[in-house]
Amino acid sequence: MTWRITMTGDAAVTVSFPPRIDPDISARVVALADTVRASGYPGVRDVVPSYHTVTVYLDPIRTDLDRLWTALEEAAAAPLDPGRSPRDIVVPVVYGGEVGPDLDEVARFAGVSPQEVIRLHTQRRYRVYMVGFLAGFPYMGTVDARIAIPRRATPRHAVAAGSVGIAGEQTGIYPATAPGGWHLIGRATVEPFDPGRDPPCLWRPGDRVAFESVMAGGGR
Repeated sequence: MTWRITMTGDAAVTVSFPPRIDPDISARVVALADTVRASGYPGVRDVVPSYHTVTVYLDPIRTDLDRLWTALEEAAAAPLDPGRSPRDIVVPVVYGGEVGPDLDEVARFAGVSPQEVIRLHTQRRYRVYMVGFLAGFPYMGTVDARIAIPRRATPRHAVAAGSVGIAGEQTGIYPATAPGGWHLIGRATVEPFDPGRDPPCLWRPGDRVAFESVMAGGGR
């Protein structure tokens, strides 16, 4: 698999793999990020994986950039070692109604009933590709192509915490109330991010998430 390393400003290095949503690329990204974290390079401040990149933030005064660069080259070129096992997480969701105001629109887009949208959304396990935008926001994929509706033309000023949305191939959960342009189909009953929890984020890249339809109040 091809890759390249570039400087991202004067205090970060980015390893880039082919730019697409792909579980094999994600597996390499996750493994590389885990390797860098475990290595304990002096001066490394943070390691951030995304869909196809790993960015290493560093203290340019304390970091031996040549040594880090060589280590990243070796790690990127090495055979894939899956490392840690992905976790399976089940997320109960109340679909439709006030908490899923775009469910009918997604159904019209797909040419199916709202109940079929729910079935299609809950029948898959989704890979967490990255966490960002808001603390604890999981970018997951991929949804069934029939319900892969593009982002809204006009974003909402405020999307409620816990809202489950679809944007193209992706599905995600808003961990806090914030502006957003994803189509909202329901509300999760979990807290994606809790600063008082250890770890505070419910998921990490590489985890697998399944959605489960429940009634308001917790019934199935």
